[in-house]
Amino acid sequence: MTLKREQLIWAYEMMVLIRRLEESLMDAVAQGKPTYVGHPYSGQEAVAVGVCANLNSNDYLFSSHRAKGWALAKGLDLNKVVAEMWGKVTGASMGRGGEMQMADATAGYMGGNVVVASNLPLACGTALAAKLRGKGQVTVCQFGDGASNQGAFHESLNLSAIWKLPVVWLCENNRYAESTPVEYAVSVPNIAERAKAYNIPGVTVDGQDVLAVYDAAGQAVKRARTGEGPTLVEAKTYRYYGHFFGDKTTRYRTQEEEAAFRAKDCILQFKKKVLEQELLTPKDLESADQRVEVKIAGAMKFAEESRYPTVEELLGDVYV
Repeated sequence: MTLKREQLIWAYEMMVLIRRLEESLMDAVAQGKPTYVGHPYSGQEAVAVGVCANLNSNDYLFSSHRAKGWALAKGLDLNKVVAEMWGKVTGASMGRGGEMQMADATAGYMGGNVVVASNLPLACGTALAAKLRGKGQVTVCQFGDGASNQGAFHESLNLSAIWKLPVVWLCENNRYAESTPVEYAVSVPNIAERAKAYNIPGVTVDGQDVLAVYDAAGQAVKRARTGEGPTLVEAKTYRYYGHFFGDKTTRYRTQEEEAAFRAKDCILQFKKKVLEQELLTPKDLESADQRVEVKIAGAMKFAEESRYPTVEELLGDVYV
């Protein structure tokens, strides 16, 4: 599968946008501004972008931690995402959801979920609804390596297999469940091998290569869309920062390990590849960088100037 020039520009610009948003939020916190960083997605951008490049606006996406990148790649408005991090009424969930409860059904983004693996059963629901409607919609469910050890993972994969649900199970393996190394907690070298237990395809892909992710996810999406059932895709990647903003990785990672993975940065790899193969020009990339800076500055200004919800508004839409 080959991305067209416009798609390549979109992929690069989206990866840079996600990276710059995380950096801008961290800078704002360092300046004492009351915004939210949460779980930085820096380093993993190729996964969300490569997957979402295959999706339509009416396809469904469930994410978990590090949700900002997935939300943007699925089509959420940048201003609304940033305003949500500031807790403002102009946010995607009116400032009430934050990173992992933020959602926008109009974009097919069903939100993140703070409870590990709890989004997998929900994804079975939208996939079943799509199958009954018969309109070719696909559900993608993103989760981490830690979630693959939860009972909900196995129950959901089994259900999706026996019902042939149009769902792509996307395991974003960044090597650590908080601070627990994947080698310690997972019994197989590739989490995708667990697909064998449910008689569905399992694919492991380099999560630092957005084009490889696009291809692997594209095949899985095609299978789901044509009624062939689910696929488990494992994208091996790496997060540059701690599990959350205040987590110091020196407790469980070495500087040498971090440097080795930063040398494989997904944005740098993409730039090198498209320039060497003359798929894009330096001017294309420079223009995208400039657009990102304008967008980020505008979104941060929009969020900072938006108002906070009133007490009465905070009590709205509360049912239990």
